[in-house]
Amino acid sequence: MRFNLMARPAYLAPALGLVLVTAISACSSGSSSSSSSAPAPTQSTAASTAAATSAAASAPATSGGSGNAVSEITANWNTFFSPSTSNAKREQLLQNGSQFSAAISAFSASPLAAAVTSKVDSVTVTSATAATVKYNLSALGTTVASGASGSAVLQNGTWKVGDSVFCGLLSEAVSAGVVKSSVVPAACS
Repeated sequence: MRFNLMARPAYLAPALGLVLVTAISACSSGSSSSSSSAPAPTQSTAASTAAATSAAASAPATSGGSGNAVSEITANWNTFFSPSTSNAKREQLLQNGSQFSAAISAFSASPLAAAVTSKVDSVTVTSATAATVKYNLSALGTTVASGASGSAVLQNGTWKVGDSVFCGLLSEAVSAGVVKSSVVPAACS
């Protein structure tokens, strides 16, 4: 089902973006935490597909894991949040992605969701199958979260965005009226 956010007053879009970012920050921290501070963002310009690609190519700070894992996590995270990424690809890059197919489609239909991008600042590999990702999130060309924390998991040989990150995003999208609660899968319960 499509929702027309463009019919809402223009000042609501940034507010909705901030709400979504807050959800990602609050709901995606997972059970592991890092005692180190997130590095200050080095760039607060509007993110684009090219920026997401170049951010994936840049080396974020790492600790506790191999450079290959960090590179894959960074590239996959930024690809998942790129507006040009297809829903099928997002499903492949999300933990338990097949359970989120309808939710990914519903969320992607929102103009606000199409304006959300991410830049990874650091990745800490916490185990052979888990990592903590510190990132900045932009919406509508403005950095709305610096140093947000999320999870990445190794599933079927691929590092993926943790489903808790997307569940937090969906929860806030429902609260903001961007998507209907019926699109939130049981996996988010």
